[in-house]
Amino acid sequence: MTTRTIAGHKVNIFRYNSVIIGAGAAGMNCAVHLHEFMTRKGVQNAQDRIAIITRGLPLGASRMSGSDKQTYYKMGTSPYVADSAESFAASLTAGGCCHEDLVLIEGIGSLREFYHLARSGVPFPHDPMGSYVGYKTDHDPYERATSAGPKTSRFMSQCLQREAENYGIKIHDHQELAELITVGEGSNKRIVGVACLDTSKLSNENYQINVFLCENLILAAGGPGELYETTVYPKGQIGIHGLALKAGLAAENLTESQFGLASIKFRWNVSGTYMQVIPRIYSTEAGGSDEREFLADYFPSMSKMATNIFLKGYQWPFDPQRIENCQSSLIDVLVFNETQKGRRVFMDFLQNPIGNDSMEPFALEDLAEEALVYLKTTAALQEKPIDRLAHMNPLAIDIYKDNGIDLWSQPLEIAVCAQHNNGGFAVNKWWESNIPHTFVIGEMAGTHGVKRPGGSALNAGQVGGLRAAEYIVNVYNCDIVKDTNHTETIEGQLDKLLTRWDSFKLSKNTREAKGVIAEIQGRMTKAGGHIRELSSAKAALQDSLALYENIRHQGLSVNKAADMVKAIQAEHLALASAGYLTAIVELLSQGGGSRGSYIVVSEDGLEIHPNILNIATGKPLKFKSENQELRQSVIRLICDPASPELFGRETIPARKAPADQKAFELAWKNFREGKIFKA
Repeated sequence: MTTRTIAGHKVNIFRYNSVIIGAGAAGMNCAVHLHEFMTRKGVQNAQDRIAIITRGLPLGASRMSGSDKQTYYKMGTSPYVADSAESFAASLTAGGCCHEDLVLIEGIGSLREFYHLARSGVPFPHDPMGSYVGYKTDHDPYERATSAGPKTSRFMSQCLQREAENYGIKIHDHQELAELITVGEGSNKRIVGVACLDTSKLSNENYQINVFLCENLILAAGGPGELYETTVYPKGQIGIHGLALKAGLAAENLTESQFGLASIKFRWNVSGTYMQVIPRIYSTEAGGSDEREFLADYFPSMSKMATNIFLKGYQWPFDPQRIENCQSSLIDVLVFNETQKGRRVFMDFLQNPIGNDSMEPFALEDLAEEALVYLKTTAALQEKPIDRLAHMNPLAIDIYKDNGIDLWSQPLEIAVCAQHNNGGFAVNKWWESNIPHTFVIGEMAGTHGVKRPGGSALNAGQVGGLRAAEYIVNVYNCDIVKDTNHTETIEGQLDKLLTRWDSFKLSKNTREAKGVIAEIQGRMTKAGGHIRELSSAKAALQDSLALYENIRHQGLSVNKAADMVKAIQAEHLALASAGYLTAIVELLSQGGGSRGSYIVVSEDGLEIHPNILNIATGKPLKFKSENQELRQSVIRLICDPASPELFGRETIPARKAPADQKAFELAWKNFREGKIFKA
């Protein structure tokens, strides 16, 4: 480490070969593989060449999110049911807008990474014969899913962190990423380092800046959870999408986010057994009065209503194909409508569903066959939902109790929440971005298409980290970055950044970052959430562009050091929001309809239910069917600060999987000679 003074601030400069942003399961896995590949290659002191940068080790989706039995989706491991990478890829591309080469690679690398996790200590269950037991998850035609319980991804990141620490890899905690430092233009552009604000050493007089220079950068900072007002991402899951867009990374499929029902006091998906035990769902006024069985007004019978509550368990993501004829995703629409009226919605595990005067009382034997057979098979025929939950999955109760909510004595407040971003940044088959030496893995990588089987993102993050590490070590050198001709450029960017921060203290702009973030979140939930409409999306986009321009030119109000952290976050969330809304407007302008996990409102579309009104117009809420022709294309954005629209956009065809099969001898020769990295 060296120290310099730039713009009156102390700046610590660290040098590594590879820097990983993000300390979740994907980032930790990449660090472990980097060390292993470097060591096998004979590189001495590999641990000193790798660093992990994080704003908080206990934060992030890997550590803080999950569901009743958080799913890991892999190729099938049943000794009785055949599976293949090709079949696996077909399941992942079924929703469209997905590069086939990437998902085929995810299938090929699936078991390699799954067994790595099992060897690392993740307690995936197996039977007496050693077979890893599977089950079906959403959009899954096979029993490929497995789980280590509600904390599966937490176990993954913890076990992988233990491996990284055993190797001696340095983890720099409490680093708020503020800037990606770039040199060059066009095809010669590189990201050569990252500038971070050290939040453990804040003072009102000075900011401690840490700069990490590197040959290779791996972005693994997760999804932009704080873009939305109602979100199940853990608090503090900010993402760095705005910073990556600003640096020039190409983004793909930003239109495709996943939404579903989740608790909001403690952010957790209420999928799986939470719904399969069939709790009562009701709404109240903001203060808790006027309990209302709002679902009963839209379902024709108690059997239909209760069965679809059950089906939400494994049809958990909001899905426009499961709305008509009172299917399970109608529940999401109704919950959202209640919250838009200012009411609150709760799940009560102490009572069975309650209907209206025209309905029969709840009775398990009246459920549709699919639900009744499942509950009989699992012997979950107890009188109350809480007893059925305790029988089937006591850990699902414990996770709430650990977070101050006792399902044995109180209801659970829920809402429709943003849960996962299927889009992200464009990568090739080695997970390298459009900027050489910069890789994107985990949820930041835009590899997921419109919709996928639940839990496939965990596999994608592991395989992506493996691929990036393998390419870096075998194609790019493993040397620690040295002083170069770029020193003047780097220091110039840092001077500009720090001078701008100092100007925030003198800014006449009275806008505070906290209020700006709330504005962004409200706009994204209303215009970029699970219910979308072209004219409102266009208006939201113009507002987002105006907000970002205001911040760029006038800064934000900063009175103390903690305000600067929020100001950094607000600025790059503002740019990320503009990018997401640009992509949404582009897709809707192309005639894109309801798909994935959102509906597109249209006056001449399909009626959801005669009693469900569009809150904006007072007319029956109707939605446009999917335009399936658009499944074969992907919308790509690149930030252009000189453009009034801020983003260049293009529609590209989704890549196909390679069809060539080489003889073993030729494949072996290509592997020995390193030609596999050039194909």
